[in-house]
Amino acid sequence: MMKHTVRSICTLGILLSLAPHVAAQFGETTSVAVLTIDHYVPTVSTVPAIEGEIAQIYVRERALPENVLRGLNLGGRVVLFVHGAGTPAEVAFDVPYPGYSWMKHLASAGFDVFSMDTTGYGRSTRPLLMNDPCNLSAGQQADLVPLFLDAPCPPSYPYAATTIASDWHDIDTVVEYLRRLRGVERVSLVGWSLGGPRAAGYAARYPDKVERIVLLAPAYNRGSSADSPEVPVEGAAMTKQSRQDFVTNWDRQTGCSGQFEPAVSEAVWTAMMASDPVGATWGTGVRRAPRTTVWGWTPDVVGETETPMLLVAGIHDAQVPAERVRQLYADLGSDNKILIDLGCASHNAMWESNRLLLFDASLEWLRDGTVNGIDTGVLTMGYR
Repeated sequence: MMKHTVRSICTLGILLSLAPHVAAQFGETTSVAVLTIDHYVPTVSTVPAIEGEIAQIYVRERALPENVLRGLNLGGRVVLFVHGAGTPAEVAFDVPYPGYSWMKHLASAGFDVFSMDTTGYGRSTRPLLMNDPCNLSAGQQADLVPLFLDAPCPPSYPYAATTIASDWHDIDTVVEYLRRLRGVERVSLVGWSLGGPRAAGYAARYPDKVERIVLLAPAYNRGSSADSPEVPVEGAAMTKQSRQDFVTNWDRQTGCSGQFEPAVSEAVWTAMMASDPVGATWGTGVRRAPRTTVWGWTPDVVGETETPMLLVAGIHDAQVPAERVRQLYADLGSDNKILIDLGCASHNAMWESNRLLLFDASLEWLRDGTVNGIDTGVLTMGYR
């Protein structure tokens, strides 16, 4: 921990002296100086393939200089973003394109904002098994033949690389770190896609550590298993996504004119490759992610959850259809809950034209526990 603390102080000193340059590197042109600070938080891993080893969890912070300088966020406004199944958090929530950073939007309003990559993602520790392309599925290996692989090959690790329990362990490591760092009892969580069971599943287990939750396109499944499997789940250890996969997946969810800008898509993909320098060398370049075994976020658990929660469903989302988000809203036990039906939006709503509706709604929710002045109900936004 001492090694990490020294690194954080040194990094902070550099960033404070170069604050305008820090903002400029993210393409931001507003007069509000928002710092970017990197943290690496050690944990004793519970990921099956590296259980018991020390892993480093990458955490990015965006905050106003005055919040960082005084050491404690006196308003208690500490927010942690949790990513989904593929895109690491700093890429998803801090897009290096003007006006598209969800993290900076909240930080500019006075929140101390953090994002984290669970083990196997982005700049966090990646188990060595992820350096072996043979641990992709046979179909995904075939995409790399013959440019990178001569032929498909048998796996060296034939099981899902991570579990929802190891993700919850990583989240708890970071939450505990933030509670100490900022002197708060609770943090708020923002999750996207598989970040739903990651963030809200964590809150169900540690309700005293979580203030409020925002979930965009949460991957809720009423048929989810309640218990962890007794044996490791066989199959590919990881997945990959190429630039073409990324483009095709987004294009199939476009339902209105001007839904997103191609330049934003390019910025996201460029940041994705920067976050995975090994995957960037595989063929034409891929983003790697561990395959995660998921359980435990069931209707019974959701029904007992009392944490205030804002849910957002994009009308054109083909990955987590809006109906599944409506089911989560219906099953959620909290009396303080809102569902936003967001028009002209896909699974990638935070990168699209209606993103400011999402950003502003999350800001009001995290600050006041309301959206447009109400604390419970269904809202429709963004339809043209």
